[in-house]
Amino acid sequence: MNEEKLHGLVGRILQDLGGAFSVPLVQIGERLGLYKALSESGPLTSEDLAGATGLSERYLREWLSAMSASGYIDYDADARKFSMSPEQAFILAQPDSPFYLAPAFGAAAAFHGNLEKVCDAFSSGEGVPWGDQSECLSCAVARFFRPGYHNHLVQEWLPALEGVVAKLEAGADVADIGCGHGLSTVIMAKAFPNSRFVGYDYHPPSIEEATRHAAEHDLENLKFEVHQAKDLPGSFDLVTLFDCLHDLGDPVGAMQSIGRALKPDGTCMIVEPMAGDSLTENLNPVGRLYYSASTMVCVPTSLSQEVGVALGAQAGESRLREVIVDGAGFSTCRRAAETPFNLILEAKP
Repeated sequence: MNEEKLHGLVGRILQDLGGAFSVPLVQIGERLGLYKALSESGPLTSEDLAGATGLSERYLREWLSAMSASGYIDYDADARKFSMSPEQAFILAQPDSPFYLAPAFGAAAAFHGNLEKVCDAFSSGEGVPWGDQSECLSCAVARFFRPGYHNHLVQEWLPALEGVVAKLEAGADVADIGCGHGLSTVIMAKAFPNSRFVGYDYHPPSIEEATRHAAEHDLENLKFEVHQAKDLPGSFDLVTLFDCLHDLGDPVGAMQSIGRALKPDGTCMIVEPMAGDSLTENLNPVGRLYYSASTMVCVPTSLSQEVGVALGAQAGESRLREVIVDGAGFSTCRRAAETPFNLILEAKP
């Protein structure tokens, strides 16, 4: 046994365990507004934070100590005060930041809630339907993806598509497939009031939540319906799929349905997790997150549906192009934009 390798691996696993143990603590910090309070004030003692929040000082002292040990906040030993740097606040205290990662800890907790069902599925080979997975999963996933959509969708992704923004400004018909809680659909509907948007998802509770969310914004150009991707009604200038194509049981069938529903000069935008075309290319921190999420959520979801192709969250651009062009018959599929976490494809019928 190589002791250097052993100690290196032990160190890596201790780091991982520290992150895993921090999952509920980060959720507490987000839910109770502790990161927000720290980021908006000067350095605070645990007593100061208790006075500002009305929470128990003893609990706060332990939580602050854990966050300091993780490096998520800073500690001044001489002053006995805790604070957040601009970088820490950008990641944990600012919901509109493109690097707001606090919701990812909620997603991690939801994945753990799938443990028993997915463990059983390893033996049976069967899937786990989206609606049967962890109760808080759909909420956690919506919050996890929101920062990317908020910061990139209207500003970068739609402008990267050929002629789409002009159509949306003039008035276009848009379908958002697999819309979940409708965050992406609402963002587009607010940005382009002359266009008409409909969000489709096969999960009724998600459509109920999307409808409730849309009502808060009083948008008359937006509606949500329960519907399967393989039987898309209507005729559309733009069809979008945000982080859901790989979750579908029959992605080829869904893309064929989309192709039939698109107008001759229409466009389909597919947003998928960033991935290379080989396992070796994806052996990195982002790939590690997505492979783990895919094991616990994406593959079980796809296997629970008709056909059950189970592309997985790290399918890669080449495999996605096979589905869209070779399988579904789209004429073109190109990479229109990208972020460290997202791959944005433009497909034409």
